[in-house]
Amino acid sequence: MKTILLSLFLSCSFIVAAQQEPADWVNPFIGTSNFGTTNPGAVCPQGVMSVTPFNVMGSDKNEYDKDSRWWSTPYTSDNRFFTGFAHVNLSGVGCPELGGLLLMPTTGDINADYHEYGSEYRNEKASPGYYSVELSKYNVKAEATASLRTGLSRFTFPEGKSNILLNLGEGLTNESGATVRFVNETEIEGCKLFGTFCYNPQAVFPLYFVMKINKVPAKSGYWKKQRPMKGVESEWDIYAGKYKLYTNYTREISGDDIGVWFSFDTEKDEQIEVKIGVSFVSIENARQNMNEEQPGFAFDKVREEARRMWNKELSVVAVEGGTDDQKTIFYTGLYHLLIHPNILQDVNGEYPLMESLKTGHTDENRYTVFSLWDTYRNVSALMTLLYPEKQEEIIRTMLDMYRENGWLPKWELYGRETFTMEGDPAIPYIVDAWMKGLKEFDSNLAYEAMKKGATTPGEFNLLRPDANDYYTKGYIPLREQYDNSVSHALEYYIADWNLAEFAKALGKKEDEKLFRKRSLGYKNYYCKEYGTLRPIMPDGTFYSPFDPKQGENFEPSPGFHEGNAWNYTFAVPHDIKGLAKLMGDDKKFVNKLQNVFDDGNYDAANEPDITYPYLFSFFKGEAWRTQKTIKHLLDTAYHNAPNGVPGNEDTGTMSAWAIFSMLGFYPVCPGDPAYILTSPTFDKVTIYLDERYYPAGKLIIETNRDTAQDIYIKDVTAGKREIKDFRISHEELVGCGTLTFTLSDTH
Repeated sequence: MKTILLSLFLSCSFIVAAQQEPADWVNPFIGTSNFGTTNPGAVCPQGVMSVTPFNVMGSDKNEYDKDSRWWSTPYTSDNRFFTGFAHVNLSGVGCPELGGLLLMPTTGDINADYHEYGSEYRNEKASPGYYSVELSKYNVKAEATASLRTGLSRFTFPEGKSNILLNLGEGLTNESGATVRFVNETEIEGCKLFGTFCYNPQAVFPLYFVMKINKVPAKSGYWKKQRPMKGVESEWDIYAGKYKLYTNYTREISGDDIGVWFSFDTEKDEQIEVKIGVSFVSIENARQNMNEEQPGFAFDKVREEARRMWNKELSVVAVEGGTDDQKTIFYTGLYHLLIHPNILQDVNGEYPLMESLKTGHTDENRYTVFSLWDTYRNVSALMTLLYPEKQEEIIRTMLDMYRENGWLPKWELYGRETFTMEGDPAIPYIVDAWMKGLKEFDSNLAYEAMKKGATTPGEFNLLRPDANDYYTKGYIPLREQYDNSVSHALEYYIADWNLAEFAKALGKKEDEKLFRKRSLGYKNYYCKEYGTLRPIMPDGTFYSPFDPKQGENFEPSPGFHEGNAWNYTFAVPHDIKGLAKLMGDDKKFVNKLQNVFDDGNYDAANEPDITYPYLFSFFKGEAWRTQKTIKHLLDTAYHNAPNGVPGNEDTGTMSAWAIFSMLGFYPVCPGDPAYILTSPTFDKVTIYLDERYYPAGKLIIETNRDTAQDIYIKDVTAGKREIKDFRISHEELVGCGTLTFTLSDTH
């Protein structure tokens, strides 16, 4: 009998495991702590709409209140004070923006002060395309799902007086202005202002919205935050704290800190659904988006469709073996990768032209949210491998931005250029894809745009405003103590190396010579005394006094941005052998690089040094250091927990690092169509390649090992070819069919 029961148990367990879908392995709470700045809200792959719990407005001033610190996320798992569902949000960015249109359910009398109407909560749940929570203060269950351009919320109320509030003043953005009007008893429309991302006062843009409720309210109206005049009372004005409630006016209202309220008489467990459609073009388009994507109120159907979309995108990779936590980390990373860049066009194809009041039209996807300083390093390569069709649309979007605005994007946000971070990052992003065979875009136009950014004098150059010294001296001198001059120059070097490679491929020999020479200018910064890169003063001398560790923990550092000299010294992936020669020889390079890890100078949470672990493999006999270090970093920096990302997710960059590292290969140098190999995490991985781009159709990665402690590569074959140098070209990778690793516990 016991044998029969055991057999039945194992059989049932197998069936459950077999039915598990990729979306089941996603934990949206990963990255919601430790400054990961992700959120567990409902969103579709590359959807412009996300419906996210907003909990960084506290009941009083505390460290989790958005106004008490530089808070760049609408949600943190460290706080427990819900103030509504925010509509349209950013995931994994370093500056606060968006996170508006706050939709909040309450009960009892209307209170428009979020400090007072906010609620503690319990029983959070999240999966791709869905989020739910129970509000302790009101005994209300709040659920959210989304389509590409429309959010849908469902509130389950207790018996009695229940309310739905739309707060148009508060949010993560620094802008508080809005306009709203009632269309009828159950529908409102309006416009909310957003912008000033990362201190750029010019990068402001409107978001148009239409909201519809599936039940006629008993009463409704507006509110507006104000200071009541002393000694003045009015029989028709009701004050709720500092908020004036309008109970009989429903035409139109504009201003800062306004909102809309609806009151209902509800039965026990009555559900009310609310949908919000958005557009960056017009109210009419927002309504069309809503009506076409969600013509009725069908919460469960919308939720199922969102999950179907996620399963389709996540299914490009199937993993076998590994632990449940490792699978969750992997698929959650893939989930985060596919949130940004997101589409911008409406269902009718319209979108706001770049830096323009005009409207454009497209028959394909128009993308936005280009955090390129981050994503050119590895997100570009991962999109090229797994989602080449999307990648070509992304690149065509960048070229359309050049046509519309005269410049490639740097850090674009909903049709506005924010000029955040440094460098000329669109160049390596585009060139890397082109070198790997993605060429369905205008190469000549791309080269024209790149060359403009790389040759225009600094005073007229929006991408390289400090380029004049770079052109004439080969480096950028430190003219102000914290001007990030070395960081700027390093970004120009990698961009110009990519431009040289592109020029060579296009037969532009003189341009190739110019840009390749420029790309080696990093050597000017090398200081033998410290063995690091060091800022240079306008007179050509090194900056003093110099501390190569200054800048730890994101403290200011002369010449360097978000890091120190150790975080940047090896950040010349296009000339590793040249850097080793500067340092004396290969052995000295390896020892110095190893010291970065041994002395605690490596920062897994920021971009400039994320390639460091792979640089050991450039040198004969040292690849084992890469394999050991990658395994250690995956085990210690990535977790199936809210703190499971080592720092700011940076719109998929931290996740892309983990995904590549778990697969067993990594693109060290953007623009170089090759990967450095490391020990895979899983026993077997199947990547379903897009046959229109990669005729092999499938890449299988098999790993043979006796125990989990076998982390060192004994041998590796691509198809029938044995690889000796731990390097494989993109062409061979996607064409070999099977990549087979054999691992051991010794190196």
